[in-house]
Amino acid sequence: MTCRRHAAVVIAGVLVALAVPAAASAHAYLTHTVPAASVELASPPPNVQLTFDEAVEPRFAIVSVTDKNAHEVIAGHASRSPTNPDTLVVPLKKIGEGWYLVYYRVISVDGHPVQNAFTFAVGPNPGPLPQFVIPHIAQTATSTPLLIARWVAFLTVMSAIGLFVLRTLIARPLIGRVPGSSLRSASIAFFVASLLGAVAVPIYLEESTAIDSLRSFFSVGALVPLWRTTAFGRGWFDLWICFLLFVFAGAVAILVDRSELRHRTVAGLLSLTGALAAAAAVLDLPGASGHAGQTSPRGLALLLDWLHLVSGSVWIGGLIGLLVIWWSAPHARRVASLVVCVPRFSNVAFVSVLVLLGSGVWASILHLPVLNALWETSYGKVILIKAGILLATMPLAAGNLLRNKPGLSLPERSERSARALRRFVAGETVLVAGAIFAAALLSSLAPPPPAFARENGALAHVGPGRVAQTVKQDGYLIKLLVTPNRAAAQNSFALDVSRHGKPVTGATVTVQFNMLDMQMPQLEYGFPEKQPGVYSVNAAPLVMVGHWGLTFNITPPKGRLISGTIVDKANG
Repeated sequence: MTCRRHAAVVIAGVLVALAVPAAASAHAYLTHTVPAASVELASPPPNVQLTFDEAVEPRFAIVSVTDKNAHEVIAGHASRSPTNPDTLVVPLKKIGEGWYLVYYRVISVDGHPVQNAFTFAVGPNPGPLPQFVIPHIAQTATSTPLLIARWVAFLTVMSAIGLFVLRTLIARPLIGRVPGSSLRSASIAFFVASLLGAVAVPIYLEESTAIDSLRSFFSVGALVPLWRTTAFGRGWFDLWICFLLFVFAGAVAILVDRSELRHRTVAGLLSLTGALAAAAAVLDLPGASGHAGQTSPRGLALLLDWLHLVSGSVWIGGLIGLLVIWWSAPHARRVASLVVCVPRFSNVAFVSVLVLLGSGVWASILHLPVLNALWETSYGKVILIKAGILLATMPLAAGNLLRNKPGLSLPERSERSARALRRFVAGETVLVAGAIFAAALLSSLAPPPPAFARENGALAHVGPGRVAQTVKQDGYLIKLLVTPNRAAAQNSFALDVSRHGKPVTGATVTVQFNMLDMQMPQLEYGFPEKQPGVYSVNAAPLVMVGHWGLTFNITPPKGRLISGTIVDKANG
C-alpha cells in the first residue's frame, strides 16, 4: 500500500473512530419509593425507603426529609435494607400533618453523583402543596479538579504503557542497526511516566472519593478507607495495583533485556509477557468500573473500550518516545536512529488506526440514538470538540507520513526532514493530549438515552413554566395543559381533544413520560375523561429537572390511534 493510501486511511480512521466515545451508559435512577411520590397518607410513615435500579453506597448517600418550614425530620442516617441491597432506608421522627420534601444524593456504580427530590403528604388535611426549595449540591463528576486529575491519570498511565511498547517492541532493533546508539533515554522516559502515573491514579481516586463523600481532599485519614467503598472506587484501586505490577514487570523486562542480541533470553520473554499482560489488565479496568461495565451488551462494550485505550496508548506513548529519541540521539546518529524507528512506528500506528476505526464505528452505533444528539446534547458537543482537536492533527500526521518519513532516507533532505519531523510530532503530541482531556470530560457526562430520539418527531417544545400548547395531529386538535410544570412536585396534566370544533368523547387516553437527558424508566398514566373531551390526571411523573418527552396515545371510540410527542422542559 502506498504512503498516500496509508495517509487517507489514517485521516479517515482517526476522524471517525476517535471522534466516537468509548462505551457509556446510564446513572443510577430511582425505581420505587415508600411513601410514593406525591401520595397523601392517612398516618405518618416510620421511615422513607428509596429503591434504585442498582446498589448504592449508604456512606456516600445524602437523604434529607424536611417539612414546609425546612425543618429536618429524619431520625438517623441512611442504611441498606436487609432484604434488598438496592434499597436505602431512612428512619423518621414522629411527624404531623402537612407536606414533606425528600431530597437524595447518591453515587452510581460508574462513580457519578445523582440527586433529585419528591414530595409526600400526611393527612387527613395536609393543606396545599408548599413551594419547596429543592436543595442542590454543585459538586459533580465534571468538577474542574476532578477532570484535571482524571486527565492526568489517563495521560500518564497511557503514556507509560505506550513508551514501554515503543522501547521493548518498536525501537529495540536500534541497538543492533545503529552502532553507538542507546535506548537509555527511552527507558528513563518510561520510568518517569510510570512514576507520574503511580502518583496520579491515587490522587484522582482521592479527589473522586472526596467529592462523593463531600469531604476535603486533604482529609486523607478519613478518605483512604473509603477508596474501595463503591464499585467505581474498587475498579480504580485495582487499576492502581495492576499498574504498579505493570511498572515492576516492565522495569524487570527492560533491565534483563539484552538489546544487542537479536533474540530475547528466556528471562526477557517471561518478563515482557508479564508486563504486557499487566498492561492489558490496566486498560481493561477503566471500562469495567465505569460506563462500559454498565452498558449492554457488556462484553462488546468492554471490548470496544479496551481497544480504544490500547490504541490510544500506543499512539501517545509512541509519539512521546519518538521525541525522546530525537532529543537524546547524538547529532551524528540522529537521522540513522530515526530511519530505524519511524517506519516501524508508522506501521504500528497504522494498525492502531484501523482498530480505532472499527471499534469507534461500532461504539457509535451502540451509543448514539440519533445523529442530531451530536449537536443537541452536552455529550455530543464534547464529541464534536474532540473530533475538532483530532482534525487538527491530520495535517501533521500527513506531513510526517508523506514528506518527512521518505525524506529521512534521502541524504540531501535528511537533516531538514528530521527537524520537521520533530516539530510535527511535538505538535501532534500536544493535540492528542488535548483529545485525551476531551475523552476524560466525555466519560464524566451522561450520554443521551434511547428516548432522546423522540425529540426528532416532537410536535412542539414547551416549558419551563405553565404549559398551554395546541397541536394538530391526524385532523384532531389537541391542547396540552400542564400546571405548574415543576419537577419533583404534583402537577395537573390535561389533554383537550376536539375535531371539527367538537369535543372527542369516550376516547381511551394514555400518556408516556420519558426522561430525555439521561436513561430512566418510562412512566405511563391513563387519563380519565373529566369533562367532555378533556382528559386529565394529577400526578408527579416529572421526577427530576430536565427535558421530558410526553407521548400521548388517543384512541377515539370510532377511529384509529392518534399518537404524538411533545417535549417539555421542567424546572425545580
